[in-house]
Amino acid sequence: MKVLCAPDSFKDSLTAREAAAAMAAGVRQAAPDAAVDVCPISDGGEGFADAFSASVPSRRMTAEVTGPLGPPIEARWVLLDGPPRTAVIEMASAAGLERMPELRRDPTKTTTFGVGELIAAALDADVRRVILGIGGSATNDGGAGAAQALGVGFAGAGRPLVGGDLQRIERVDRSGLDPRLEGVELLIACDVNNPLTGPSGAASVYGPQKGATPVQVAELDAGLGRLADLVGHDRGMPGAGAAGGLGYGAVALLGGRLRPGLELVLEAVGFAERVTGCDLCLTGEGKLDGQSLSGKAVLGVARRAAERGVKTYAMVGSVGDDPQAALDAGLAGYRVIGEGLAVDESIRRAAELLERATADFIRASA
Repeated sequence: MKVLCAPDSFKDSLTAREAAAAMAAGVRQAAPDAAVDVCPISDGGEGFADAFSASVPSRRMTAEVTGPLGPPIEARWVLLDGPPRTAVIEMASAAGLERMPELRRDPTKTTTFGVGELIAAALDADVRRVILGIGGSATNDGGAGAAQALGVGFAGAGRPLVGGDLQRIERVDRSGLDPRLEGVELLIACDVNNPLTGPSGAASVYGPQKGATPVQVAELDAGLGRLADLVGHDRGMPGAGAAGGLGYGAVALLGGRLRPGLELVLEAVGFAERVTGCDLCLTGEGKLDGQSLSGKAVLGVARRAAERGVKTYAMVGSVGDDPQAALDAGLAGYRVIGEGLAVDESIRRAAELLERATADFIRASA
């Protein structure tokens, strides 16, 4: 038996790498002679850089950058030896909710400046491609903070520029943009289609999750509109509203290109070649529901595996609304790893439960 273990992370409990290891242990427990390939994946959020480094020769790098609230923090990124020589950056490492105490979350006061500094650190390492995963942000500055760190001027705004500065910007000057970006391919891993502004925009949809009040949501939306007026790029571009508008700023100000995050990961790890000839593909995530259809990793893995004639089953922490939609879209089946347990216990025992559920599934499938 040949099995590919390709899970995403299980939120609040397991990284994708840890989940893949637990799955692999379960397979070997039930079928000691099985050939198991461990292939953690990500759709652009938490664990994005780790998914690359688990399968591609790489080095873990760190840099001191401006944190989301201003004080310096140490952020991490991954250098892939290539070719081409590539930096993989998670914006959340520099400006994510993971960096914010819950009681201090306020997207009018946070900045992506540190994300720009991470890109600059990658340029210092002479990379030829930057892949930026933009999930999990604590910001709503339209990517202007990151652009400011890379030399773009914003007359009327503070330094570092924060979400609340956007309405005060008088002029945008790209003449000082770091010239090294011209020779670098900048790919933005983005798996949402929200526009920059309006009812489906960055502030309206994601602002409350980052601590914004209704009044602040309106202010932030107006600020993003002000930025778009000055920059002139299409505010309705699908993905412009990702990461508090970083999707917009990375394209309009830095010359980046939006790509589905999972697609970038699957290409980099050679998923198509690795799943070919497998008897089974196992994937997983913390929660399976209707939203799993919206560019989420589990369905992306299932679809790619199906192209090679391989069925995919998911191990999940829980199910939400309409898990049947995921089955209808190509997932062959799923198993809840902590069926009947309280959520906090399932989270605490996630690795053990995942290994056991995988072993039980393999035995039942034999």
